[in-house]
Amino acid sequence: MPGFSIQALSGQLLIGLINGSFYALLSLGLAIIFGLLNVVNFAHGALYMMGAFAAWMAANYLGIGYWWALLLAPAAVGVVGVVVERTMLRRLYGLDNLYGLLLTFGLTLIAEGLFHQAYGNSGYSYPVPEQLRGGVSLGFMFLPIYRGWVVVVSIFVCTLSWFVIEQTKLGAYLRAGTENPKLLQAFGVNVPVMFTITYGFGAALAAFAGVMAAPVYQVTPLMGSNIVIVVFAVVVIGGMGTVVGPSVGALLVVSLENYLADVGSWVTVITGGVFVVCVLAFRRGIVGEVRVLIARSFTGVKKPSSSSTG
Repeated sequence: MPGFSIQALSGQLLIGLINGSFYALLSLGLAIIFGLLNVVNFAHGALYMMGAFAAWMAANYLGIGYWWALLLAPAAVGVVGVVVERTMLRRLYGLDNLYGLLLTFGLTLIAEGLFHQAYGNSGYSYPVPEQLRGGVSLGFMFLPIYRGWVVVVSIFVCTLSWFVIEQTKLGAYLRAGTENPKLLQAFGVNVPVMFTITYGFGAALAAFAGVMAAPVYQVTPLMGSNIVIVVFAVVVIGGMGTVVGPSVGALLVVSLENYLADVGSWVTVITGGVFVVCVLAFRRGIVGEVRVLIARSFTGVKKPSSSSTG
């Protein structure tokens, strides 16, 4: 296990923040889609993979660099998300979540099969942009500049998404459409278009995370499948349907991985699974539980004792 010196602890926290930034970016779109559309989007990993491949293909076929890829790749994958929502997903609204899960799982298999047929299983490298190469010494560790860039962008994107959903009129419409779409439509709001934009935005966020991850990880057709299960765990732990939750869940999961890596990967998987099961028992996630505890502390409402049930 890692030591408890200040330098070791600072290094572990920074590594957790860096790696957690990738999870936070990817899980943010998944949480938005579930929270606003009530769809378990298993295709999120495939959208993440498509974003990375879009950046790689833009660089190798069209000569488009990293900075333009940050804009164009999410836009292209967002259009794919819009098409999926308008042609298939919207037919499943109001049905059991299992139907949406099975549909998006099938779409994942199709996307991975197509990219595997075209590019095989071998990974492709994507260069770090020249402006973000190198690193800086922090005294207790060496920080690559690109990893620091990922942390800054992740914080900015997560904060901006939270502001739009929680503090703007558009976000209020989206949340109202989730609760009572017929009533909102009676006020003249085009709810189906809002749902389409929401899914497209979630898909674009997944692709954006893929572009950010391309210079760090190998670009492969299975890169989404390798991470989507962890991302689902992150969203469940942080709280499904919240925007802040994915960031909290990402930091918890990555910190768990860091501190248990020396014991064995199997310990990390088991402990993470136990964590998810415990959170599901509360059914609100970490952020939801904190909110409930704060509300009870101000209102004086106590949680019913389990011994009182007859």
